[in-house]
Amino acid sequence: MSENVHSTPVVILRSVHHGGLGIVRSLGRLGVPVYCVDAHWEPAFSSRYCRGRFVRNFENEASAQFLSSLLEIGRKLGRRPILIPTTDPGAIWVSEHAAALEAEFRFPCQDPALVPLLCDKSRMQELARRSGVPTAQSMVPCSKDDVQRFLETATFPVIVKATDAERLRAHAGGTKFVIRSGRELLDLYAKAADGEKPSLLIQEFIPGEDWMFDGYFDENSRCVFGMTGKKIRRFPVNTGVTSLGVCIRNETVERTTVEFMKAIGYQGILDIGYRYDERDGKYKVLDVNPRIGCTFRLFTAINGMDVARALYLHLNGQPVATAPVAEGRKWMVEDFDLFSALRSLRDGNLTLQDWANSFRGVQETACFAIDDPLPFLLMPIADCCELYRWIRGLSGTSRREVTKSPQLSCPV
Repeated sequence: MSENVHSTPVVILRSVHHGGLGIVRSLGRLGVPVYCVDAHWEPAFSSRYCRGRFVRNFENEASAQFLSSLLEIGRKLGRRPILIPTTDPGAIWVSEHAAALEAEFRFPCQDPALVPLLCDKSRMQELARRSGVPTAQSMVPCSKDDVQRFLETATFPVIVKATDAERLRAHAGGTKFVIRSGRELLDLYAKAADGEKPSLLIQEFIPGEDWMFDGYFDENSRCVFGMTGKKIRRFPVNTGVTSLGVCIRNETVERTTVEFMKAIGYQGILDIGYRYDERDGKYKVLDVNPRIGCTFRLFTAINGMDVARALYLHLNGQPVATAPVAEGRKWMVEDFDLFSALRSLRDGNLTLQDWANSFRGVQETACFAIDDPLPFLLMPIADCCELYRWIRGLSGTSRREVTKSPQLSCPV
C-alpha cells in the first residue's frame, strides 16, 4: 500500500471480544490508524494498534443522538474514515443511515432492505430457497398453539435460533439452544414470548459438519476475495461461534455462496455458515451475516490478505492482490476453546489425546500476539465483565417475567 492509502483511518463500530481485536491488529500492522467505538471497555481498546477509543452506545442512545456523535467522530478524524460494523444491529443501523453517514465515512453501499432480511433467520431461509440454496426445515411459532402443533410430529433434538437476537438474549439468556424434549421447548417459548412478534425459529437438527465462507463482494456482487473453512470446536458447544477452525478449500460451498450473493445483488463483507447434511449430502445454509465475522482471521491467504484488508484496499481504490489459500491453517480463540474443550471432555465427546492433537497446525490465536500481548493479559477481565452483564441480563429477565404483557397473536 502507498503512504496515502495508509493514512485513511478506520472506525470499528463495536469491537466485541476478539473480533474487533482482530481488525485492529490486521489493519494496524499495515500502519492504518484504527479507532474503536463501543459502549464499554473491550480488549481491542488496550491494543498497541488502537489509535483511539470512543465510548458510545448506539444500541441504547437515541438514533439521532448517536448519528450526530458518530458524524462528529468522522469529522474529527478527517479523510472520510472507513466504517466497519461488527454486529447485526450495527450493520442494519449503518445501512439505514447510509445517506447521512456517507458525508463523513466510507463503507459498502448495502441495500437497507436486504441487510435486515439476511439477519432474520426465517426470512433469510425463504430468500435462500427462492435462490435455489438448500436450507434446513424450520418454522417460526407465533403462539403457544403453534409450538404444540409442532410437537405432534417433532423429532428431537431440534435447534432454536433467534430471529431477533437482542430480544431473545434478553428474555432467554442466549440466541441458540439445542432442545431435547417437548417440555424444554415449551419452557423456552414461555420465556421468549413477550407479546411482540416472534423472536425465535425452530429448526431441524442436521447431523454433519459446520462449514463457513468468508469473503468480500464489490459493487457488482463480484467476489473479490473469498475462502472456506470448517469448524472443529465451538463455544458454546454445538451452537456457538468457532473456537477452533481450519481453512480447507470447499468448491461446493464457495460456488454456492458466490452464486447466491450474485443472485441477490449483495456487496460488502460476508460471513456465512453451512451445515453438511450427512443424510442427503447437501450443504444447507444456516446463517448469513452481512458484515465482518469474529472468525475472519481464520480465513487468511498466504500473503496475509483477509476480508478487512480486502475492504480497506477496495474502498481506497487499490487492487486486492490474489494469493493461494493457506490450506490447513488453523486459528483458535484461547478462552473460548478452553471452555469448549472442558465441556466436551466432561461429556465424553473429546479425549485428552484428541484435544492435544487438535492444536497441531494452529498458526494464529485470537487473543495472544507476541507483538501485542496486553489484550491477552486483560482478556480474563473481559470474560468476567461479559459474565457479569449476562447474569445481570438474566436477573432483569426474571423481574420482567413477573409483569409480562399478555401474549398477542400474529400472522404466520
